Amino acid sequence: MRGLPMERSLDFDLPPYQDVSFAWYGPQLQKHSEEWAIHLSFDELNELKDAMRPLSESGMDIALITSENFVLPGLGPRLGEVRQSLIRGKGVVLLHGLDIGRFSKREAAITFFGVGAYIGKARSQNAEGHLLGHVKDVGRSGDDVNARIYQTHERQSFHTDSSDVVGLMCLKQARSGGESLLVSAATIFNEMRKRRPDLAALLFEPIATDRRGEVPEGMKPYVLIPVFSWYEGHLFVFYQRQYIESAQRFPEVPRLTDRHVEALELFDELANDPALNISMRLVPGDMQFVYNHSLLHDRTAFEDWEDPAEQRHLFRLWLTIPGDRPLPPCFAQRFGSIEIGNRGGIIAPVTKSCAPLDAD
Repeated sequence: MRGLPMERSLDFDLPPYQDVSFAWYGPQLQKHSEEWAIHLSFDELNELKDAMRPLSESGMDIALITSENFVLPGLGPRLGEVRQSLIRGKGVVLLHGLDIGRFSKREAAITFFGVGAYIGKARSQNAEGHLLGHVKDVGRSGDDVNARIYQTHERQSFHTDSSDVVGLMCLKQARSGGESLLVSAATIFNEMRKRRPDLAALLFEPIATDRRGEVPEGMKPYVLIPVFSWYEGHLFVFYQRQYIESAQRFPEVPRLTDRHVEALELFDELANDPALNISMRLVPGDMQFVYNHSLLHDRTAFEDWEDPAEQRHLFRLWLTIPGDRPLPPCFAQRFGSIEIGNRGGIIAPVTKSCAPLDAD
């Protein structure tokens, strides 16, 4: 099949992305952490424990937790503000202060799932239907075309997930490494536009991304979605470099040309520039929420502890959120639906929703 066009016209006329909330630079964001890092108060922490205990004692299925049965009369409205900050603010919120040292794994999971229920609705993160995901090295290799990179100890590379928001709760830290990295897609776009508008233009063309073996019924084993999309006044991003490269294993997908590779290399170079991104080390109890449509996230490689009980482990949520912005129609390939509040996740023929407490 003929490859995608080599390049669009050099009179690239899209303006810089002017939304200063999302078009941030890492060092400046770090300097003003009070805008996105929230230290939970003593009363709010007690409220979380009071909401968690009866659900833990009752044996309730974690997948059934909602904002109606995880009652947060004081903190709940504040978490509604967190949702708005994700959609219209910096695109990241970090909740500090929860001491989970005396929590069981189930108690931590209930607390995290309950907090997430005030931000959005959990979506399946894999073909098995896991609403509660696990970011943990389970011995997989990034070279395995059907492996998910979060199942390894390797550097992830900047990417987006197939949901409106991705949430993480740190349970255990690695011995070294494993820092969380974030970067603004709007800032990458603005920098590419200034330096190489011809390459920026290429990233608005459809590019194949591998599904890595998790294929919804009747769909192709890859999607064709641009890295950048401009829709109803907003810039959207969809990116996973390793999966773009592994999609080339399918003979029918459009070929990546040398110009495409050059554009992807510039995108990655900018994403990895400390002048653009921000790095943070999550500590046990931290809950980080990131807006996937405007930010990319990454994780550095890490060295783990020998004791399996102490090895790096994070819970993960994929959330679809009410009141969100409309998605470009092409996102339906990956999100299943683009209906606001009911989109995202991975649905395959064998999918059945559940919230397992352990990684595979």
